[in-house]
Amino acid sequence: MDRIKPRPQVYNGMPAREFGSEGWHKPWSGGNGGNCLEAMKLADGRIAVRQSTDPDGPALIYTTDEMTAFIEGAKAGAADFLLS
Repeated sequence: MDRIKPRPQVYNGMPAREFGSEGWHKPWSGGNGGNCLEAMKLADGRIAVRQSTDPDGPALIYTTDEMTAFIEGAKAGAADFLLS
């Protein structure tokens, strides 16, 4: 993933448009008609996530440890109960 220049203040829920339109990636995409998440690695190592259908909406900011825990938990089935 590309890295953006450091911003003076990066916070959860900030408008994703403040990161610009370049550097966002769709790490995975299913058969959901293009409704997926996009992610961007920030200069400080954190990861911004936004909804692809709302690129001007809020960005959620995660540390690499938080993102690792989420992905590993999802792979292990820890969130499967949310789908039933």
